[in-house]
Amino acid sequence: MAPRRSRSASEHDSDDDSYEVLDLTEYARRHHWWNRVFGRNSGPIVEKYSVATQIVMGGVTGWCAGFLFQKVGKLAATAVGGGFLLLQIASHSGYVQVDWKRVEKDVNKAKRQLKKRANKAAPEISTLIEESTEFIKQNIVVSGGFVGGFLLGLAS
Repeated sequence: MAPRRSRSASEHDSDDDSYEVLDLTEYARRHHWWNRVFGRNSGPIVEKYSVATQIVMGGVTGWCAGFLFQKVGKLAATAVGGGFLLLQIASHSGYVQVDWKRVEKDVNKAKRQLKKRANKAAPEISTLIEESTEFIKQNIVVSGGFVGGFLLGLAS
């Protein structure tokens, strides 16, 4: 804390008047963590490139992520659907008998546990969402390119 200006002893109403209040939350928002770790001239590498380059970088990474998401999603859907199909065939053939009362009891127990965990995780999730939103706002060009590329990757 730095003194604002010199005053005589009679002018001091309290010690709080002689110091400037420093808002650390605003300071932390303006000074990114990489500046504290790596120095002033460092920052996200993307900020050093033109807008077109940022869009291309975001688009290419988004397309790759969307393409992989599509392939993995198809594989997962095929595996889950095939598993259900095999279970239905086994059930109708008499190889498997399902205790539906036990299934209902286990599903209700799982619901209660999920509700408890969701309430505990809510502050962490909201913090993560706020940080993600701030990151997207600060890197809007790359984020826009990524979203576009991701959608193209899903479509291809």
